[in-house]
Amino acid sequence: MSSFLNKAGTAVEAGEGVWPVRRRRILDWLVNETRGERFIDNILVEMCEKLLASGVPVARATLHFRMNHPQWIGARILWKEGLAEAKINTFAYGIENTPEFLKSPVNAIHQGAEEVRKRLEDTADDEDSFYQELRDDGLTEYIAWPVEHTFGKRHVATFSTSRPGGFTNEHVDFLRDLLPALTLVSEIRLKNIMARTLLQTYVGPHASEQILSGVTTRGSGATVGAAIMICDLRDFTEISDLWPRDDVIHLLNDYFDAMSDPIERYGGEILKFMGDGLLAIFPLSKDTACHDLLQAIREGQALMAQLNQQYAGNGREPLRYGVGVHVGDVMYGNIGSRRRLDFTVIGPAVNVASRLETLTKEVKRPVLLSRAFVEMADCAKDMDSLGTFPLRGLGEPVDVFAFPER
Repeated sequence: MSSFLNKAGTAVEAGEGVWPVRRRRILDWLVNETRGERFIDNILVEMCEKLLASGVPVARATLHFRMNHPQWIGARILWKEGLAEAKINTFAYGIENTPEFLKSPVNAIHQGAEEVRKRLEDTADDEDSFYQELRDDGLTEYIAWPVEHTFGKRHVATFSTSRPGGFTNEHVDFLRDLLPALTLVSEIRLKNIMARTLLQTYVGPHASEQILSGVTTRGSGATVGAAIMICDLRDFTEISDLWPRDDVIHLLNDYFDAMSDPIERYGGEILKFMGDGLLAIFPLSKDTACHDLLQAIREGQALMAQLNQQYAGNGREPLRYGVGVHVGDVMYGNIGSRRRLDFTVIGPAVNVASRLETLTKEVKRPVLLSRAFVEMADCAKDMDSLGTFPLRGLGEPVDVFAFPER
């Protein structure tokens, strides 16, 4: 079969229309040539650039995804003509109840609409602020379609143009035909993101990377040096017996926010929450690990003081806690049954930190540190020496230090 060159210099088989060939080329790229690209925002940018090169006048495109995230209900990936990178915006829970969202085309798609199409040139008197923003950007038409992932998960793709008169029927057909391939490509990336997010949420960033890289067999792991911190809330049994359930959950969340945020901000990794306690490590691969742990504790104490002020204003007793700190080698890896594993740390160093946390009840000081940690952190001059204490289950007594009393 003979061929000819179109305006872009691309060979087109005689008897075939230009649009089907261009569409097939982008479809082939989506299905076969994006497997090496991890991020859907980069794929969106390149797809829009290919659309423009193929003669489809896309000036703006977005992908809206629902997310399984503890903070965000969803995210929007936005591309505009001339942008080398897409912009990503996250949206907190509650936005789905706002008037702006309820009357948005994205909500219409989530409610079951198969298409939302708006000719912006023809609705100059439209009072909807969203469409007015598009019009102010010089856009002439907006189209939104559902992106149907498995198990009924519905997301949204939108395309806009600044072409006078909007999209032609050929343009719309071109874009609509890309949706199945875009759906497959986006679902793979979104599930990868969700898997990573869920693992980070439940086991922490480093452990999640280990698991995703294949460290999933029982007993797998490594010995690492770490500064170890164990924190526990005092009188929680009494609180949980006397307080309403929802109040107890709210209290725990407030307490964990105060203690956890500084740990993560200074590079620590929270390995687990244990009822009203937590276990965190600061790997010694970072030179400032011990200093970072101390800063995290100090900031956590300040946040707890603020929280207790709020509680006092509501007539509640202040929250008390104990923190034990030690340093040493730990076994970091998978432990558990054949079918249920926990990615955590174990070893004598963890036991010392746990015993020091328990000792805080006896000596009435909220933060206790071992001599080994204090010497490594070079902070003995800034601490109170409390003497030597035998710790249950440990052979040798431990020299114990505490934060100075104010």
